[in-house]
Amino acid sequence: MGREGYVPLFETKEAKGRIAYKIYAISVFVGVCLIWVYRATHVPKEGLRWAWFCMFGAEIWFGFYWIFTQSARWRPVYRSTFKERLFHRYEDELPGVDIFVCTADPTIEPPTLVINTVLSVMAYNYPPEKLSIYLSDDGGSDLTFYALLEASHFAKHWIPFCRKFKIDPRSPAVYFGTTSEPHDTEHANQWLSTKILIDGRDTNAVDIEGSALPTLVYMAREKRPQHPHNFKAGALNALIRVSTVISNGPIILTVDCDMYSNNAESMRDAMCFFMDEEKGHEIAYVQFPQKFDNLSKNDIYANSFKAVQRVEFHGIDGYGGPLYIGTGCFFRRVSLCGKKYSGEYKEEWKKGMEGRAKGSVVELEERTKGLASCTCEENTQWGKEMGLKYGCPVEDVITGLAIQCRGWKSIYLNPTRKAFLGLAPTTLLQTLVQHKRWTEGQLQIFLTKHCSFIQGHGKIKLRLQMGYAIYNAWALSAFPTLCYVAVPSLALLNGISLFPRISNPWFVPFAYVTVAKHAYSLVEALWSEETVESWWNQQRMWLYKRTTSYLFANIGAALQLTGLAKSAFTITAKATDNEVAKRYDREIMEFGSTSPMFTVLATLAMVNFLCLVGAIKREAMGDEVGDVEALVLQFVLCGVLVIINWPIYQGLFLRKDMGRLPTSVAFTSIGLAVLVCLIPMY
Repeated sequence: MGREGYVPLFETKEAKGRIAYKIYAISVFVGVCLIWVYRATHVPKEGLRWAWFCMFGAEIWFGFYWIFTQSARWRPVYRSTFKERLFHRYEDELPGVDIFVCTADPTIEPPTLVINTVLSVMAYNYPPEKLSIYLSDDGGSDLTFYALLEASHFAKHWIPFCRKFKIDPRSPAVYFGTTSEPHDTEHANQWLSTKILIDGRDTNAVDIEGSALPTLVYMAREKRPQHPHNFKAGALNALIRVSTVISNGPIILTVDCDMYSNNAESMRDAMCFFMDEEKGHEIAYVQFPQKFDNLSKNDIYANSFKAVQRVEFHGIDGYGGPLYIGTGCFFRRVSLCGKKYSGEYKEEWKKGMEGRAKGSVVELEERTKGLASCTCEENTQWGKEMGLKYGCPVEDVITGLAIQCRGWKSIYLNPTRKAFLGLAPTTLLQTLVQHKRWTEGQLQIFLTKHCSFIQGHGKIKLRLQMGYAIYNAWALSAFPTLCYVAVPSLALLNGISLFPRISNPWFVPFAYVTVAKHAYSLVEALWSEETVESWWNQQRMWLYKRTTSYLFANIGAALQLTGLAKSAFTITAKATDNEVAKRYDREIMEFGSTSPMFTVLATLAMVNFLCLVGAIKREAMGDEVGDVEALVLQFVLCGVLVIINWPIYQGLFLRKDMGRLPTSVAFTSIGLAVLVCLIPMY
């Protein structure tokens, strides 16, 4: 149980009530297998064999994907820390921490938003002389630079104010209840600059109370068209190199520019894992959940990911650690720089601040320029074996997997007080486009050598490989979902049954799996402190993402893997129009665009509406519709799809505001839906 006298800095507990869950899971698995047996043994000898096989293929995929999700629910673990023990044992030996914040476009990511994040992490409850904050500005914006310069002066008042009154969160905008507005600015794309605005080594760099200030560095790396800059991953790698010269903190925190610190103690929470005498040496990174402070009452766009944060990541943590999600993550520097884990490795925390560079500010700025140039990485292992990985829109996921495959473990910590809070998309299109980017990158991972089953084979546990597959295989659910959304409804319109009659014993597994799965999903949502309305919104967004974001992600990934398109990085807008914000607060779904995604959604909604109305009309008029008892499941499925698409019908026919679906989308979707319904299924 460890050496004598050892008292851990953190504890890990397994979730309770797993026996009941395992019984439920086994029963659902039996139901899924029975559905497969029914499809395989009841293939129609004539008629819609193609529709039958489409349904069979969809059900096979849904079954296997459900099995993947069980890896994240079979053995969840929960972590807690003992910060008072850390204080008594290591207060004088706490390691230096380098904090990386990245921004790329001052019009999409307003400088006021970025600076509030910077100020919040400068004010951590941690020895300020051991903190170094680095802002990477890929937009090369004068406005961002001068905003940071002003922040360096304001920090002299803000940090002692936070310390004196123990306020949390420590973002000025949140504390004073202000909002960030976008600014228009001219900015250059190809200039190189590193500026040390506060030198933590300088004894004169103090706040108004005479206490030391954290080091503050601004970096705008060189970017030229003929040299790939690799987006956020390239910026973080440049920060790793620059920080090695200036502060060389053994711990690195990466945080998005809109994710301000909401808990001044979260850094000490992370240190409890890294500095634990028995298990700390094997931990590469500590991942906090990504949470948001601008969600609507019932989370209309399902951006909270509460089930993922409260259930799935805890389950994955039980088999070697969570995925790296790109923000809110504390790294051991050596693990991020490509070092393999060995049992003999021990971090020498007593070295203190010895890693800090010598020399004047001017000398350091000059030495770091070459490290942020566009040619610095040529003929090196940066982006391959060192730093964050290149070549994928979700560089964070493959970076975390590579670290785990080198023998390191990771930790997921979801404390009661949220560690970081950011901004979620506030329109439907922003949400769908963001998920398209994520899903496209995840699919590229799944279809290449970075797939967890390939790269992780023999290096990480099988259930952790399956945990990665939950997200890597998101996009592959698009076609089975499209099949289940369209084919049963069209068959219903034509009076053709694709499911067993309700009096047939084979009806039971279909009914049980459907009810059990959704009932458990509701229970999981309520346990995760969601409302019934937010759970319903999740079901709607699950449908919308799978039929649009995932569909277009498949197309994008195919084009990139065949060399017909290049990888791009889309920044999610952090500023919102006032009218859009009002509709968001009232939970009115925002369309207002002619995006092809909306055409797909509206067409599918109209197909289900026309099929349901057509089938009811035939039944009411006494026309032959086939065996009604055998069509019950199709009536239920089509009816639920119509109900869940109510916001689309409102956007097509009832709303007059600017957030409605454009007339061109309405005409196109209705025309396509009518055409689809008129095409014979035989």
